[in-house]
Amino acid sequence: MNEILDDFLVRDDIGYYCRYGNFYIDAMHPVAKNIISHAHGDHATNGHQKMYATAATFAFMKNKFPKMVVNSLEVITFGSTFSLGDVHITFFPAGHILGSAQVLMEYQGVKYLYTGDYKLQEDATCEPVVLSKADVLITESTFANPAVFHPDVKKEILKLKDKPSNIMLGCYALGKAQRLTALINDLLPEREVLVHHKMYAVHKLYNELGYKALRYTLYNRKAMKDGSTNKIYLVPPLTFNSYFKAKNVLRAFASGWERLQKQNDIELYISDHVDWKDILYFIDKVHPKQIWTIHGDGKYLKKHFDGKLIVRDILSAT
Repeated sequence: MNEILDDFLVRDDIGYYCRYGNFYIDAMHPVAKNIISHAHGDHATNGHQKMYATAATFAFMKNKFPKMVVNSLEVITFGSTFSLGDVHITFFPAGHILGSAQVLMEYQGVKYLYTGDYKLQEDATCEPVVLSKADVLITESTFANPAVFHPDVKKEILKLKDKPSNIMLGCYALGKAQRLTALINDLLPEREVLVHHKMYAVHKLYNELGYKALRYTLYNRKAMKDGSTNKIYLVPPLTFNSYFKAKNVLRAFASGWERLQKQNDIELYISDHVDWKDILYFIDKVHPKQIWTIHGDGKYLKKHFDGKLIVRDILSAT
């Protein structure tokens, strides 16, 4: 194997830059060439001269950015390889949301794997994560902490069962809301799912592009107030926070973050990221020689692999 290049991918003020292929990954400001791992707002931005992403990612971006220039888009299918400069790039499913991709980059015989956001837990609404070998794993470390354990999602959803009230369920509009809808449809069929108008178009896209038919209706005040108290109303975070005094509903927020569970009526620990156990499993399967951490704190991974693996934060551009 050739030498691992410490500066193969570096972090700068715009995003993650690869000078060997002259492209960015998940750039936050317009650049010439940008690979987009998935459609969440902290990864996907508009205005780049050339964008590379999956078809689902572009569909969600078009919903958010109606004026997006279509001829700037390069749709990449999972498992196919394309090249930017001398860097050969392959997308693999990340299991985070529909269309989310890991980005495997090969240069001079060395494989660098950028995970984007990813999860290993089962999710019927998106492609399951694919495990592939790499020499360098560039991993998100949102919950890379031995104290963090994500419980079984089915047990969490069943916390909503037999509650004698309608429920207002806060969650992110893209990915989390659709996963929750599928879980409620399957495990709580007696419950009717109402979705906030900001989620409605995304739910429709999931039904067009995804793997699971979702049953839901658009929220209206009358439906929530009238009839039986069997409704779960999915709302985005800003709406959830603005309804902190909402009456005649139980409040829950689906997240892996403990701080977002405080002051709610029901704790609902459902995350779309890997926890400590899953990140260790993933590392074992990827079998890297080095780990570069992004999006979080890598100190616990560094301590865990001390003397066995090089673990460090991704380098900043100089």
